[in-house]
Amino acid sequence: MRLLSQYRRARNLRKSVRQNVTIGRDFSFGADCVLWAPASLRLGNGVKLGSNVRIEVDGSIGDGVLIANCTGIVGRSDHDIAEVGTPVTQTRWVGRNAEELSHEVVIGSDVWIGYGVTILSGVIIGDSSVVGAGSVVTRDIPENSIAVGNPARVIGTRFESTDFVKHWEMLEGSGYRKLLPTSKSAPEQRPTSA
Repeated sequence: MRLLSQYRRARNLRKSVRQNVTIGRDFSFGADCVLWAPASLRLGNGVKLGSNVRIEVDGSIGDGVLIANCTGIVGRSDHDIAEVGTPVTQTRWVGRNAEELSHEVVIGSDVWIGYGVTILSGVIIGDSSVVGAGSVVTRDIPENSIAVGNPARVIGTRFESTDFVKHWEMLEGSGYRKLLPTSKSAPEQRPTSA
């Protein structure tokens, strides 16, 4: 029975984790997930995905990230819609033109992405942040933030500053690593086009 379970997991992993994706230790995922990158996507250790998660971007996801069911992390410019005289179905596509059309996503460590979130490429979500269910992330979210809405906006912090420092001291003592440098204050969010 154990061999059958291992065989099914390996088969599902091959079906779900596609081209240009590197996964860390203790990776788990629900049914019908797809991970693909035009050039390179790196997942840290202990990443957990719910069912029906689609990640189709270049970038990095840190350690201990929880991504809920029905989340999409997708490109904002996967097709070159500005090609004159070419139907969108035949325009340049990120899978063949990654160097021109791909924009990396960086999701820090210890991040929780809620149910049904959409994250567009080109954004950074800071370490220890939470993105509420149904949100659409179109611009950067600083570390230790709680963000919700469409477009997602920061409504608070996850920890008080002293608790945040203590939280990361304990996580680093357990082997977790921050993916992003620590900011002294919330970084200015850069505007992005949808």
